[in-house]
This record gives sequence, structure tokens and C-alpha cells, in this order.
Amino acid sequence: MNSSTASAELAFRLIVPQQTIVPLVASLYYSCEDPYAIRIAFHVGLDEPVEWIFARDLLANGLEHRDGLGDVRVWPGPGTAGGSTADQVLHIELSSPFGEAHFEAAIGDVSDFIRRTYQIVPDGAEGGFVDVEAELANLLR
Repeated sequence: MNSSTASAELAFRLIVPQQTIVPLVASLYYSCEDPYAIRIAFHVGLDEPVEWIFARDLLANGLEHRDGLGDVRVWPGPGTAGGSTADQVLHIELSSPFGEAHFEAAIGDVSDFIRRTYQIVPDGAEGGFVDVEAELANLLR
């Protein structure tokens, strides 16, 4: 890993109907080449992981309060498995035409990863890492 990327393998839990909990691993990836986004690949037993792209601000805001509309919603709160208020997790709800999923991850682990991304590209400095001319050329191809 170099100073322009951050990655982490974190333990997540998939919460399925009847509150069954399925542990899984999710790979988080951030690059200054796409400074507004965090990629999360959920390893759910398929040959290829299921990848979602999240706005970095959405995940960062979700560590503090409920955020998101539509397909992605995040918020801090107690875990489904119960426990004390010290057992706060980050809840991530995803919906697509193929279904819905509710994940939980240790809030400290996600917070540490988000903090590392802000060391790479500070909040508000994302625009300085985007090559607008190149992006426009790609769109016009």
C-alpha cells in the first residue's frame, strides 16, 4: 500500500430475516484517484465478491448519525446481537432490484479506515485530485 491508497479487510455481519447473523469479510478500498468514493467488496461465498461504491462522506456521516437516501442508508447504533451501548456498530442497509441487505461492522474499525482516507485526501480537498479534463474526455468518448 502506498500513500495514495488505503485498504482494509474488516469483519462484517450480514443480518438476514429472523435476525440470523452471518459473519463475513468485507474489503474496503480507497484511492486518491477516485477521492469521493470508497469501494466495499462483500465476500459472501460467491466466486466473485459483491462490490458497492459508497460516497466517502456518506460513510463518515453515518458514523455519527443516520444518513443516506434510496439505495444506501447508514447509521450508528447497538448491534442486532444485543450487548451494551459500548457495542456500537455501523449499520449499512443496501437495496437494489435484486433485494435488500443489512450489514453491521464494528464502528471503531470503520472509523479507523475513514480516518486513514482523510490522511490521504483531506475533507474538502477532493476536487484537487480530480482531473476534470480527463473525466470530460472519457464522458465524450
